[in-house]
Amino acid sequence: MTNVCLVRHGETEWNRLGKLQGRTDIPLNLQGKLQAQECRKYLRDFEYEIVISSPLKRALETAQIINEGEKSQVLVMKEFIERDYGDAEGMTIEERQLAFPDKNYPNQESREFLNERITNGLTKINQDYSDSNIVLVAPGAVINAILAHISDGEIGSGKTKLINACVSSIEFIEEKWRVNHYNQITHLSKYSEKGNL
Repeated sequence: MTNVCLVRHGETEWNRLGKLQGRTDIPLNLQGKLQAQECRKYLRDFEYEIVISSPLKRALETAQIINEGEKSQVLVMKEFIERDYGDAEGMTIEERQLAFPDKNYPNQESREFLNERITNGLTKINQDYSDSNIVLVAPGAVINAILAHISDGEIGSGKTKLINACVSSIEFIEEKWRVNHYNQITHLSKYSEKGNL
């Protein structure tokens, strides 16, 4: 059985301001670094063999903080880079609603291509690290696409708002992927009080 713990990267300044990041390479802010440290504590008992990261700074920084003091390596996989949002990147929600009310962003990566590359990435993980425990750190749209693909659209893209540094879990068992849990945030001090979401 292959177990993959999906971690959304910690907060960035663009997250805080509500700007769409996409492929724009924004680093973690202080809050994001603290969130990554809380993920490290939470994942201590997971006994993972490897940490895989999206190539973007915000994911790679999160992965490196999670892996501090461990003997595992951090492997970068381009399949898990964030979706390219084209002309809408850098805009706030209000700016996007004004400029693109139909949500069709010029030069945006198609959902079909996004789904194809994340599926290819999961296949590679399962081939190369079968029967292993893996931490995969990626941006929100990537994780939501993974969750939507595995759940046949019950959760994920268009339905699930993933919190920065949330943890989700999937496993490959009996020749198929399944979702164990998603958007788990009990390890994050910012959300430790009930109803603070």
